[in-house]
Amino acid sequence: MNLNDRLNALRNPGFADLERELAPAELSDSSAEPSREAAFDSEQSGAAPTEAFFHPPMPTRPLGVAPTAPTVDLKREHSAPADPLAAVKEKAAQELFVRIGARMNDSSLTEQQLHAIARSELAEIVAAEQLALSTAERNRLIDDIGADVLGYGPVEPLLEDPSVSEIMVNRFDQIYVERHGKLVETSHRFTGEPQLRRVIERIVSRVGRRIDESSPLVDARLEDGSRVNAIIPPLAVNGSSLTIRKFAGTPYTVDDLMRFGTMTREVATVLDAAVRAKLNIIVSGGTGTGKTTLLNVISAFIPADERIVTIEDAVELQLQQQHVVRLESRPPNIEGRGEITIRDLVRNSLRMRPDRIVVGEVRGAESLDMLQAMNTGHEGSISTIHANSPRDAIARLETLVLMAGMDLPLRAIREQISSAVDIIVQITRHKDGVRRVTHVTEVHGMEGEVITLQDAFTFDYSAGFDTEGRLRGRIQPTGVRPRFAERIADHGIDLPIALFHPELREILGEIR
Repeated sequence: MNLNDRLNALRNPGFADLERELAPAELSDSSAEPSREAAFDSEQSGAAPTEAFFHPPMPTRPLGVAPTAPTVDLKREHSAPADPLAAVKEKAAQELFVRIGARMNDSSLTEQQLHAIARSELAEIVAAEQLALSTAERNRLIDDIGADVLGYGPVEPLLEDPSVSEIMVNRFDQIYVERHGKLVETSHRFTGEPQLRRVIERIVSRVGRRIDESSPLVDARLEDGSRVNAIIPPLAVNGSSLTIRKFAGTPYTVDDLMRFGTMTREVATVLDAAVRAKLNIIVSGGTGTGKTTLLNVISAFIPADERIVTIEDAVELQLQQQHVVRLESRPPNIEGRGEITIRDLVRNSLRMRPDRIVVGEVRGAESLDMLQAMNTGHEGSISTIHANSPRDAIARLETLVLMAGMDLPLRAIREQISSAVDIIVQITRHKDGVRRVTHVTEVHGMEGEVITLQDAFTFDYSAGFDTEGRLRGRIQPTGVRPRFAERIADHGIDLPIALFHPELREILGEIR
């Protein structure tokens, strides 16, 4: 018995009985599939392994056992029907690449001109196929091919869907979206890994980034500011992955966030006064909690006559003021040179005479430069940080400063933080999918070796959930008037004391 027979015998105990009943000629038929021995030998000799090496034949069914019906994944089949025109679309896309490939990167052509040229060429290509299609079906086919070649393929309709807030492509045949805070799988599919890679490369090339085997992950953005992250093999084991965090075409306002339940009128009033009084604010929250959206809303309180410098990894902020300078970091080139970090930009911004510095997110050594800027006359600066609570935000800031490699004592770092940061605004995404501000916390100062914090507002979870699974609670004042209220009053801004006292709730009617 050769190696192939022994393997089959191990997989199927009935194989030995079957071998005795079958004629020897049947077992030694030279036309049978190549054995695993031959496949293994071909691999060792440098030849390409045969298909049988990776896909061995199914175990032989013992005599007297009825065949079983193949298992069919009905959910998969119904969720991803085969596209009867997939072959035509792929062929037309390849032909379009041949015809206008040289003009796709022509900087003298606008997007509208390029799309017009592509549509004209596609009309000729589809007509040459002589397909039995109606005019509407033909136009739809041309639109689909144009989206594949010049647009974003199957994710394009998802980008246009206002109910979708995030698009997650796990692999070419699995796309999830977030709708109203909930994740759902869609029926949209890429035709294969090559199409998904083309879409990723098209997105990153438009913002001067690159993605290849030597640089297999990248942060980028779309024209509307939507955040894009892409990662490809070998880091992405199951195939390329694409994540798009959509931004609203019209930036959200504070009234929108109050309508969504993210914050209350009292919190909005306090944050408005704090920004105008030039208090330094850190927005803290986990991944996907809406830190950047909240930062955009808070930044809208900055007076229009001040000079603002924004610093980001990939430009996402949508400030509404006119006097804004937007800076974006740059990754190293293919030779590993030319990198410009967030820390470099923060240092450079100090020479640009800013009234406010807005850092999209501090996640490394730039946190030290940010704290120094806050402590050296650049008051009213705003940034975000990944943390699950105000206390965690302080601890994370300490860790990030240590990453700067300055070998500072921990007490010196804590003194920097306590004197630089005035307010921490914590935002959380709850189980019902709604993002809510859960803490407005004041940084008091130092007591011994510890930074002291005082909550001005906290979220009340005691009300539980309603019948639809939504939290009934809301953020409430703690009854403690924060010290920063005095600094706000020093700037001539009136902040009613009733904002911070629950027992004076009836007086709050005057500010609603």
